Amino acid sequence: MQKFPKNFIFGAATAAYQAEGATQVDGKGKTYWDDYLEEQGVFDPSTASDFYHKYREDIEQAHAFGINGIRISIAWTRLFPEGKGAPNQSGVSYYHDLIDACLAQGVEPFVTLHHFDTPAPLYKKGDWLSSEMIEAYVAFSDFCFKEYGHKVNYWITINEPWSVVAGQYIIGHFPPNIHYDIPKAIQSMHNMMVAHARVVKLYKEQGYSGEIGIVHILESKYPISELPEDQDAAVREHILANRFMLDATFTGTYSAEVMNVIEDILKKNQGELRTEPRDFEYLSYAADKIDFLGINYYASHFLKAYDGESMIHHNGTGEKGSSVFALKGIGERVNNPLIPTTDWDWPIFPQGLEDMLVSIKEMYPNYKKIYVTENGMGDKDVLIEETVQDDARIDYVRQHLAAILKAVARGVNVQGYFIWSLMDVFSWTNGYNKRYGLFYVNFETQERYPKKSAYWYKEMAMKNELV
Repeated sequence: MQKFPKNFIFGAATAAYQAEGATQVDGKGKTYWDDYLEEQGVFDPSTASDFYHKYREDIEQAHAFGINGIRISIAWTRLFPEGKGAPNQSGVSYYHDLIDACLAQGVEPFVTLHHFDTPAPLYKKGDWLSSEMIEAYVAFSDFCFKEYGHKVNYWITINEPWSVVAGQYIIGHFPPNIHYDIPKAIQSMHNMMVAHARVVKLYKEQGYSGEIGIVHILESKYPISELPEDQDAAVREHILANRFMLDATFTGTYSAEVMNVIEDILKKNQGELRTEPRDFEYLSYAADKIDFLGINYYASHFLKAYDGESMIHHNGTGEKGSSVFALKGIGERVNNPLIPTTDWDWPIFPQGLEDMLVSIKEMYPNYKKIYVTENGMGDKDVLIEETVQDDARIDYVRQHLAAILKAVARGVNVQGYFIWSLMDVFSWTNGYNKRYGLFYVNFETQERYPKKSAYWYKEMAMKNELV
């Protein structure tokens, strides 16, 4: 019997743009995705899972299946269609109703302020590379705190800064589709961390009673061999994708070890990092005041040395074995034949989650608590007789929950787990063919069907033990 900590959150995650649909309803403004996806003509997010209209049903279903926490995000352009200016009252009222519905069902809302959905006008001005964007984001956050802060107990500033910049400037599968511009990615990450810190400072100085944190996607990095150059490649990607932002989150600065590697990466890619002294005042304040860290974990990576030009092929279709990821000045991700992978070439390696949790405890002893805010397995689910026999997903989640319990046994304070996702949702780069939900969505009729994993998750939540 493996018991979870008392009052453990058995949650499920969503994101506004991926779940709500209703992209042109009730005065909502455009994000940077709307025109881009329309131009591509491949995926249509305009309905998604129709959470905008079906949230009451979905929250009731969550409660019925033992879920006591949910990640939602506030779509910035529902509240401010242009990113700033006068608020849109329809959007303001919608999130009051959504939050109230969660609370009425005893499903604690963890509310994210920015989940991959920058308003189009601010995106055109530079997104996170722009000071105007940062100022507008702080003002938007301030509005949300004033409007909903009396009933929201958990706030998340930004979701996955690394995924944002990797998608925008390295992989090139998020707008503006720039490839291999690592200097822009590093600068944007720094700016996002400063914006996060400013919002933490705002929240704390205004005396709200809830808690505030940030969500990072954290993937452990391992050398594929004992060769020093392969070990160095793993260290370099770990510093770029994990430690750079973890240092900012928990120390308020960047360690000498981190900066030595970052500066070398920048040099090899003809770039530099621009900072201001005040940046570190904000970061230092937030490092002391932040209440929790959210970790999104799906995979770890194995690295070997790489001396060539950057080269990436993003596997967005589930064509197993097609992924390529090699970065100049860093290293190349390679397949470890001992580790299974999903159809999307993501290594299934729960040990990486345990290792990451323990490393945070050891490297940043000032952390307070951790939630695993996303984890799950995307698959090509098939609905048969109004359910999905998703045993592979159950096995995946069970293994990762076991890894969390091992970390807890090693002294890590983990207070909750949020499966991605509550229901099947729209995927940024996969559309609708990669499903993660506990509940299958027929995207033509918007009917929901509990998968086998939903019943398994319910049993575990009710018993508060791994089953």
